[in-house]
This record gives sequence, structure tokens and C-alpha cells, in this order.
Amino acid sequence: MRCVFVQFRCQPGKTYAVADAIYDREVVSELYSTSGDFDLMAKVYVPEEEDVGHWLNQNLFDIEGISRTLTTMTFKAF
Repeated sequence: MRCVFVQFRCQPGKTYAVADAIYDREVVSELYSTSGDFDLMAKVYVPEEEDVGHWLNQNLFDIEGISRTLTTMTFKAF
């Protein structure tokens, strides 16, 4: 599994609905409310055989209320 972090900027007033929709899909390991430029941050494990971009698009990025995302790939843990 490949660990990636995804930050979500939500449309005004939609953060809780987006968070509920993310949890309903049961594809994230952890989900946090954050301060700063983005509203939510998720820790996601993408199967090794999957293309990260396609997997995220198919499983998360079509949720209504998301206005922007930022995906951070991870590499070897120390």
C-alpha cells in the first residue's frame, strides 16, 4: 500500500457534508479538520497496483462540495 495525504478545500458551509461523504466511502485511514488553506486532511492508503491519480479520482474527488485538493505522496519512512 502507498500512503498519501490529501488535503481538501471545501465550498463555504460544506465541510461537514464533505467529511461525512469521505467517511461514508470507507477509503481513508484517518481524517482531520485543519486550519490554514485547506479544511480537511486525509491519510489514505492506495493499493500498490493502482495509479494514485486515477484511484483518488474514482474514490474521493467526485464528492460534491470539494473545491480544491492537494495530494502529497510519501516515500520511505525513517
